[in-house]
Amino acid sequence: MSSSDSSTKKRVLVPIGESSEEIETACITDTLTRFGAEVVVASVKSDGDLVCKMSRGIKFMADTTIEEASKEDWDLIALPGGMPGAEHLRDSKTLQKMLLEQKAQKKLYAAVCASPSVVLASKGLIGEGATCYPAPGLRGNMINPVDAEIVVQDNVITSQGPGTSLKFAIKLGEIMYGEEKANVIAKEMLVEI
Repeated sequence: MSSSDSSTKKRVLVPIGESSEEIETACITDTLTRFGAEVVVASVKSDGDLVCKMSRGIKFMADTTIEEASKEDWDLIALPGGMPGAEHLRDSKTLQKMLLEQKAQKKLYAAVCASPSVVLASKGLIGEGATCYPAPGLRGNMINPVDAEIVVQDNVITSQGPGTSLKFAIKLGEIMYGEEKANVIAKEMLVEI
């Protein structure tokens, strides 16, 4: 599952849609870039538009479409939350197929905020004991969710929301690049882990 070889460039895909959560998206993309990963943002918009208006109105421009991204291999697919952004991720047939392939190949995939419930739980991609944003409507879709900032279960990692996003992204970097590198990045970013 993990590699502690910090010299290997890992490939990370961050899918977004209309109303995805911008703090979570920025934390994942920025932090993993600091680790040395090649981070690619992909729009799941069905019209192929790369510009997504995020949950608080900020516009993000994706690097590519999810269809183009599906032609490549990814070490990690990391989903931001936000509503109805998570629903747009859930409804992308291409992304669903990619996540199922990640799971089958025991490759990393991760989700934060609403996405563990709305995307992963709804598609049978997480089991018992994951975490998500602590809203009853989201937790009710999951099997025995836990109240933890970050949960690592084999090759799937879940987290709660905007306030946990930096630690979540650092944990993703730690899994891919090792604890020593994570400690360096966290210290540089003034994040206590």
